Amino acid sequence: MAYDYDLFVIGAGSGGVRAARLAAELGARVGIAEEYRIGGTCVIRGCVPKKLLVYGSRYRTEFADARGFGWTCENESFAWLTLIGNVHREVDRLNGVYTRTLEKAGVDRFLTRASLEDPHTVKLVDRDGAITAKTILVATGSHPVTPELPGKEHLISSNQCFELEQLPASIVIIGAGYIGMEFASIFRGFGVAVTVLYRGDQVLREFDMDLRDGLAEAMRNRGIDLRMDTDVASVEKEGQGYRVHLKRGGAIAADLVMAATGRAPSTSAFGLQQAGVDLGWNGHIVVDEFCKSSVDSIYAVGDVTDSKNLTPVAIHEATAFAETLFNGKPTPVDYTSIPTAVFSQPELGTVGLSEEKAREMHGDGAIDIYKTSFRPLRSMISGRDERMLMKLVVDMKTDKVLGVHVLGSDAAEIVQMAAVAMRLGVTKDQLDKTMALHPSAAEELVTLRHKWEMPAPVAGSDAAA
Repeated sequence: MAYDYDLFVIGAGSGGVRAARLAAELGARVGIAEEYRIGGTCVIRGCVPKKLLVYGSRYRTEFADARGFGWTCENESFAWLTLIGNVHREVDRLNGVYTRTLEKAGVDRFLTRASLEDPHTVKLVDRDGAITAKTILVATGSHPVTPELPGKEHLISSNQCFELEQLPASIVIIGAGYIGMEFASIFRGFGVAVTVLYRGDQVLREFDMDLRDGLAEAMRNRGIDLRMDTDVASVEKEGQGYRVHLKRGGAIAADLVMAATGRAPSTSAFGLQQAGVDLGWNGHIVVDEFCKSSVDSIYAVGDVTDSKNLTPVAIHEATAFAETLFNGKPTPVDYTSIPTAVFSQPELGTVGLSEEKAREMHGDGAIDIYKTSFRPLRSMISGRDERMLMKLVVDMKTDKVLGVHVLGSDAAEIVQMAAVAMRLGVTKDQLDKTMALHPSAAEELVTLRHKWEMPAPVAGSDAAA
């Protein structure tokens, strides 16, 4: 059968654009549809504009720290509209870059919503007729989830944060994952009173507990009100602001209330199930190691598969997809040792297994822990009482490093390079034999010599029973 395209991609985010470009460069006839703007969540309303807000929010701390180094910072002021306007201009620029990348590769672009009619047919809402393709790739990403509670219509998501015309004086953030911690730090950096409400016992579920505890302490020291084990009952409009009612009693008034309660795959209402595609527990597309769905002609990459919802993962999956289908090199996706960062204040970076996960997988007696906590050199002059944390999780039998965890300035930059070493199977002995770069915080990772010993259970405690 003759098809209009060898590949048609639905969704022009980081994964969709990468797959379309690579397939076209390998000689495929490619079309791509995007109903909003080319660039997707990461470029338009996620990683990139958020990181720019992170940079902007750090200056308040920088100005305060500068005084210890002899700088006089007078008449400090901040103009939100100047920053957000510059952020929008950068987003527009990147949107243009992504568009030109597709154009240069010869990819046909359709700025409209697409839906599936069958395993080889795509319908575009702004045109008659249908488009056929030998292979269809779904890369529609994910969207913020709003919790089901009375007054949920009053909640904003991270998407709306980039459209605020002015900063609130106060904000309540529901949720303490990546997004909650990052936006709590952003708003606090701009001088907003921030309260974080989370039903769990500590921030950043599934991260290493030392990182979680250290970040929570540091954020509280920076003036953020973190309330754990707290469930929201309802949200109501009150004057020009809102009142958040808690299930255990009491309420909190705020100018804005933000939901940072996770994201869900964007798979509804465009014909996936009608085309025979199997969906998972939260609506994600179930795929195999080569990104193929239950339908041979339909593939999926990125957040829509709910594998690991990170932009580099979507790009990696898209690259493997293109290699497999259009370059004759079957390439399964490898999800081991994915580095990730939380751009909170202070910053957090991690790769590999947490201590808790390593003990669960290998057993308490099979894991060595090396860690240190210290005030970085800069803090000795600035006077900021905030500590860095460096931690290694090591397999006792093989000496292989299973996890690297950093809390503090430039944590993400440090962990990116640690991820390279872990990818190559670095051992603790090899780190020990690596020359340190002094003075730097990162040198601590190659100078850790003493194992951390787990405290003995206290007599009469549950642990000792």
